[in-house]
Amino acid sequence: MKKFALLLLMVLLISLVTGCASILEKYYSPVDPEDTTTQIYTVPSGATTTSIGKDLAEIGLIQNANAFKTKAKQMEVDGQMKAGDYMLSKSMNVEEIITKLVNGDIYVETITFTIPEGFEVRQIVDKLEAEGLIDREKFLDALQNAQFDYPFLEGVDRSYLLEGYLFPDTYTLKTGATEVQIIDRMLERFNEIFTDAYYARAKELDMTVDQVVTLASIIEREAKVEDEFPIVSSVFHNRIDIGMMLQSCATVQFILKERKDVLTFDDIAIDSPYNTYINAGLPPAPIASPGELAINSALYPAETNYLYFVTKETNDGSHYFNETLEGHNRDAKRSQ
Repeated sequence: MKKFALLLLMVLLISLVTGCASILEKYYSPVDPEDTTTQIYTVPSGATTTSIGKDLAEIGLIQNANAFKTKAKQMEVDGQMKAGDYMLSKSMNVEEIITKLVNGDIYVETITFTIPEGFEVRQIVDKLEAEGLIDREKFLDALQNAQFDYPFLEGVDRSYLLEGYLFPDTYTLKTGATEVQIIDRMLERFNEIFTDAYYARAKELDMTVDQVVTLASIIEREAKVEDEFPIVSSVFHNRIDIGMMLQSCATVQFILKERKDVLTFDDIAIDSPYNTYINAGLPPAPIASPGELAINSALYPAETNYLYFVTKETNDGSHYFNETLEGHNRDAKRSQ
């Protein structure tokens, strides 16, 4: 009789434990596996596992606060959840939520903006201001006066407002990023692109980084077809080597603050150090933000004897290249 009673008690205990486990597994499952809508939940500083569980149960992200506490103990992370904002959904199970809170996978509200290749500082400022990301005056002041610790800025005249160094790319920063932080991230990206190999190559060419970026900015504005970037670069290198003026329309457009398709004789006669129709060599500073292809092309031009190029009549951005003025004039007539 005693053996029977003991056996019955064991069966009841096993059933009870099994039943509890089954109930817990139910409470560990998502509130609604189909509802992936996210919402922000904030873990306050000093919050306990118990208080977090109660909060999550009240807002419907978990089914049971006690089950939450039990699962945290099973995972041996009770008391290890980090304060902050988290993006959670009803489709997440209890273990997923606990893991997120323990790992500190905090939700950070961000801003995203894109700077196209070939944009000038004035265009970058206009774009960021229009998107409500900067105060124009603060941004311009930071371009000239804020401290940035990057090797490529050594010797750069800051009165040119870091023209050419605000690398064109898509950026994601925390909401509320300051003007200095936005500029610093763009400079940091330039630093990532301008590798040690690029510094070494610039030295081989007997060019400063600023000269490389200046030439790259002109290439960026003149070349349209990817395969032609190194060829356009070769034209400018060849002209520099023989002391010939660059005669780049892009440099005059920079002066005009207007990208005219056709320049007039008055335009190319403008008295400015940026006017490469009347001044030999490179202008005093970059005229736009070059992308990596333009920078690479400035450092590694194609091997050609070309001295001239003109846009083709196909209007696809491609060019005719020539070694002689005679050939250039012939192709210029074809492209009209």
